[in-house]
Amino acid sequence: MIGFSQGDVVLVNFVFSDESGVKHRPAMILSTDRYHRSRQEVMVAAITSNVQRLLVGDHRLRAWREAGRLYPSVVTGIIRTVKQEMISRQLGTVVTADLQTVKRKLREILEL
Repeated sequence: MIGFSQGDVVLVNFVFSDESGVKHRPAMILSTDRYHRSRQEVMVAAITSNVQRLLVGDHRLRAWREAGRLYPSVVTGIIRTVKQEMISRQLGTVVTADLQTVKRKLREILEL
């Protein structure tokens, strides 16, 4: 892994689902350092600034500024696996309390 850890908020080049293009989007790294040492991929959760609509698995960040966000933001239940080279840069880091809530919500939606 290129120096990123679980809870880091990064800018990722997401490919559109119909593969018609690419868009830079913020995401939170979900996978662990152990996972990163043996793979070329990173698991991330998408982040949105649309805080008006919370769906199952979403968490509105309490400490959104610390996470490097310019506006109040939500870590969504939308999970993707991306190649490490698709990460452009780090924006911030999710504080421990927010990270713990995201983990709990993921366990709930995945029934882990």
